Formats: sequence, C-alpha cells, structure tokens
Amino acid sequence: MPILPVQVTVVVPTKNEAHNIVPFLQSLPDDVSLVVVDASEDETPNLVAQHRSWHAQVIRSPAKIAGARQIGAAAARTEWLLFTDADMVFAEHYFQRLQECTADCDAVYGSKHSLDEYAQYYRWFSRGQGLMHWLGIPAASGSNLLIRRETLMACGGFDLDLTVNEDSEVVWRIKKRGYRVCFAPELVVYERDHRRLHQGTLRKTLHSLVRCLLLFFDLLPDRWRSADWGYWS
Repeated sequence: MPILPVQVTVVVPTKNEAHNIVPFLQSLPDDVSLVVVDASEDETPNLVAQHRSWHAQVIRSPAKIAGARQIGAAAARTEWLLFTDADMVFAEHYFQRLQECTADCDAVYGSKHSLDEYAQYYRWFSRGQGLMHWLGIPAASGSNLLIRRETLMACGGFDLDLTVNEDSEVVWRIKKRGYRVCFAPELVVYERDHRRLHQGTLRKTLHSLVRCLLLFFDLLPDRWRSADWGYWS
C-alpha cells in the first residue's frame, strides 16, 4: 500500500447521495482517511460502510453544509483537511501531487471539471478562478479545497450561519488573517451531478457571483446569510 506524501483527511458532507457516493469512494486511495458527515434518509451511510470499511468514519448529523464541514474538521486528526462533495471523483494522481501543491501554503484550492456534460462551462470556470486569484481574490470551491487543520481552527472555522458560499468565505477570512492561499489548477476533481446547471448556467453563475460579491464586501445582510436564494430548489 503506497504511503501518501501528505497526510490528509477527506471531509465530505452527504445528504441522500446514494446515486453518487460509490464512484466518489472508488476514486479515493486506500490509505486516505475519510470523514463522512451524513444527514441522509437513503442508503448513503450503508453504502459507505459497504465500500469503505477502512480509514473511514461516518458521523450522523442533521447539520447543514457549513456545520457538516466543521464537524468533519473537528473529527479529523491529520495536518491537512480536504473538503469536497459526494458528487465528485478525484483525477488520477491527484493525491500524489499534494506535496508539491501544498508546499509553503496554508490553504489550497484546485479546479473542477467534467468528463461528460458542461465540460466547456467548467473549463471557463477554472479560467475564471485563475483570473480572480491573479486579482487577489481567491475563488475557492468546497468541492476541491485543502486547508491546514491548524489554520482553519485558528481562523474560527466555517461560518455556521451560511448555507452556501461557506467555502469562499472561509478562504477569504484565512487570507485576511495573513495566511498564504494558493490556487493549484493541476489538482482536478470531476463533477458528476449537474443538477444546478440543468436549471440554467446563467442562473447558477449569477447566483454565485452576486452572493460572493456581497459576502466579500461585507454587504450581505445578516438575515440573508442563512438563505440560499433557491440554490437547491
């Protein structure tokens, strides 16, 4: 069994992901630790137990996305935490590239692509991430986000009031505290579930841009922080 050059725990929140979870698990190397924070009513936790009985912990919790990520972070014990989603699969050699990509960084975010639908959309999304990073505004996605555990805890963890964009917000806060945030487009995950894009690429893009701009400039009213504006409807 190969030894990972970087010790990392994958943290994934799940809610009724029975149709996605097996390919996700199959893309993980055997020696990677996994924490699943599950709020499912379907077979998701049973499938995890069947297909990943080693180096895996399932925590049942009704917490929403930010709370689930934080619960998983608290349960992990490795230096690095890799936050992702159950509808992803990791590219080949993803984990072998971690040492180079995490060197001298406190948080690292990679790119997200697709092997089937909307491949061009995801390519442009990755280019946009690169542009925003060059402008000094990290465009992190919780589908592919690595944070040193010590850094996350020092910055207060995820904002538990947020039900979406909690990934972007925590990375901005980490950078504002003086930690180094890196963009590594060569760290690739592949999206398998395109539900939100099926509702319209423009709708999804505008939703993310507007909320992120309001969050970044601290203009999002407190009463809106826990609303997702129809993100999952």
